[in-house]
Amino acid sequence: MTAPRELNLRLVEGLAEAGVLDGAWRAAMLEVPRHAFIPDDIWVGEDLAPVSRRDDPTAWLAAVYSDAPVVVQMDDGRTAPGNRGRVSSSAASMPTVVVLMLRHLDAQPGDSVLEIGTGTGWNAALLAVRLGDAQVASVEVDPGVAEMARRNLSGVGRRVGVRVGDGADGWPERAPFDRVMATAAAERVPYAWVAQTRPGGRIVTPWGNRYYNGSLLSFGVGADGVATGRIVDTATFMHLRAQRWPLVDLDTDVGDAERGERSVTDVHPYYVTGEPGALVAIGQRVPDCRPFSVSEEDGAVVTWFVDHATGSWASSRYEPDAPEFPVRQSGPRRLWDEIEAAYLWWTGAGSPGPERYGITVAPDGQAVWLDEPGNVVRLRGRRF
Repeated sequence: MTAPRELNLRLVEGLAEAGVLDGAWRAAMLEVPRHAFIPDDIWVGEDLAPVSRRDDPTAWLAAVYSDAPVVVQMDDGRTAPGNRGRVSSSAASMPTVVVLMLRHLDAQPGDSVLEIGTGTGWNAALLAVRLGDAQVASVEVDPGVAEMARRNLSGVGRRVGVRVGDGADGWPERAPFDRVMATAAAERVPYAWVAQTRPGGRIVTPWGNRYYNGSLLSFGVGADGVATGRIVDTATFMHLRAQRWPLVDLDTDVGDAERGERSVTDVHPYYVTGEPGALVAIGQRVPDCRPFSVSEEDGAVVTWFVDHATGSWASSRYEPDAPEFPVRQSGPRRLWDEIEAAYLWWTGAGSPGPERYGITVAPDGQAVWLDEPGNVVRLRGRRF
């Protein structure tokens, strides 16, 4: 079995060769190897297969030192190790994404950093190596995960303050901070993060809604207490627990699909589920809508769109080489009509990519805009 030190070196060198990792963060990653922050029982891969260090140390190490996320808690801790569970609730992020976010954060020696979502503690340790232990404060909502992080940090000799609490509240007693970094996605960026950041400081957070959870935002905080930022990259994270969405179940949320109102469309299902710029636009203009696709035995793919709260749903069926696509929808909202209208708005705006969207976060809420703050993308008549 290859030694952890060698595996860590391979991971670090691979990130450096890919142009992801610079010298300062390379040194930090070599000093605090990832395996020191991963528990013995984890879940890996798309199917979240359980892996135990006790049962298969080689597979465990391979997962730890792959450039992939590693889930360390399922179902808020209700699922015991060795069982599959339903929903991942805490994870060690993909190393490439960790470094990417640290680079966007641009924290320099002497800066103070608030981390939202301690998780395993690895990210806090990397920050502490670069900035100093006293400069890093981290908030974790789950008491068990927070305790694990404290043990992990202590095990590598780092003394980082870890607080149990709702990350949306920040850590007001330690404020103000030069940088705020969230490792949990926010649909509504908490104003507390802005209020606890010094003017001229920076906030980096994953951002996403029910339709598209895949954007990374970077904000600058002004002297007026308003944060203005843009989508700077892609990153998919679990949401803040207070902003999590209910699970969708076709059996209960759709039930009898035959009762749906039928129509056809020439809008390819891929266009409304696969184009990142369109996903941002649709997610903003069609709130509370969850899309997901199901492959069928005949090669067709049915994409479902569900609004859990109103009981509305729609589906679009794709078959290869079909000139048009069958649509069904039901409920008080005509979700496909809303989605198609939002897609046409996007194409009418020149099919902008994600990098053209920005967000302003002020004391009275947040606004999503295209190209410039005055060009607000409306969300069913609301600013948010």
